[in-house]
Amino acid sequence: MIAAHAPALGLARPLIYLVDVQQQILRLVRGSGERTGAADVVPEAELRIDATLAGRAYQSVELVESGEVPPRRLWLPLVDGAERLGVLGLETDEAGNAVLDEASDLALLVGLLLVGKRAYSDTYERMVRTRPMGLAAEMQWTLMPPGSFAGTRATVSAAMEPAYEMGGDAYEYAVDGDTAHLAVFDAMGHDTSAGLTVALALAGCRSSRRNGVGLVETSEAIEAALMEQFGRSRYATAIIAELDLLTGALTWVNRGHHPPIVIRNGQWVATLERPPAHPMGTDMGLPVRLYDEQLEPGDWLLLYTDGVTDARNPHGEVFGLDRFVDFVIRNIADGLPAPETLRRLIRAIREYHHDRLRDDATILLLKWHGPSA
Repeated sequence: MIAAHAPALGLARPLIYLVDVQQQILRLVRGSGERTGAADVVPEAELRIDATLAGRAYQSVELVESGEVPPRRLWLPLVDGAERLGVLGLETDEAGNAVLDEASDLALLVGLLLVGKRAYSDTYERMVRTRPMGLAAEMQWTLMPPGSFAGTRATVSAAMEPAYEMGGDAYEYAVDGDTAHLAVFDAMGHDTSAGLTVALALAGCRSSRRNGVGLVETSEAIEAALMEQFGRSRYATAIIAELDLLTGALTWVNRGHHPPIVIRNGQWVATLERPPAHPMGTDMGLPVRLYDEQLEPGDWLLLYTDGVTDARNPHGEVFGLDRFVDFVIRNIADGLPAPETLRRLIRAIREYHHDRLRDDATILLLKWHGPSA
């Protein structure tokens, strides 16, 4: 359909590539009725994000051109809001900004069409996977919100690994008027039971939030649900937070989890350490307290699970909190979008562990732009 209508815009030979789950490669979407004449150049089935012009367009979320003489090849990002879906390749013999505007509009439309179709298409899911997915991971990806969101007052981006074998981690966010809701969960274990535990915790969080329940009561409701289902045999740690997008007032509860981190003006300015309550599901009776902190415009809030910092590589060395935060700060300083920062961070963590993570690693990154951004 795209190939049939693109020539009316002065555009030809469209190629649609979707990004894989781990954001390492772009995979060609093959259409019905494609030309296969001998004069046609057969497009590559896969393109590496870190080694191609198409990958550069994906990383930068900007148009990239190749070829100094006609026809020029254009590569444009395919997005749904801030969520990156892949890239669109086009050729044109025309010059000037008008054809580039047409190409950008077409890319936006293609992204919209993809999002509209993928909810009820297994074809899309097969396209973005490079190997079979475990049962717990299948369940987790179905429950997660999109990996990125951008609004006028805040940007949120999240990432999880190992993408095909994760079991007990989850992230959650939602924007409701002038409030951003955030959470990360880390359930005991790394199996299907851990996946069921965190799925129940996530559902409990959403149910309480949508019924107007406060953060302390939300965490207590999650604990009650876990104990009703599992007794004291399963538990989950969590940070559950809210950010007032008008004032920058952050409130949170800590249920046995690593504390949030604040990055300001390129520096690690605060680790929000407060006495945590017990993990949800252990019923240890520790008090659950609501904590608060004031953010400043431009601040970054970093939530994570211990699989990011505490997991050891084959030599027994941990990636570590200092290395983790320093990586985020350096990429922010380079002006990279938050989703690209996390993509590169996840790649660095995989490489550090020789692509064999023994625990789930989840990161949720929020930037507060300020009330009048």
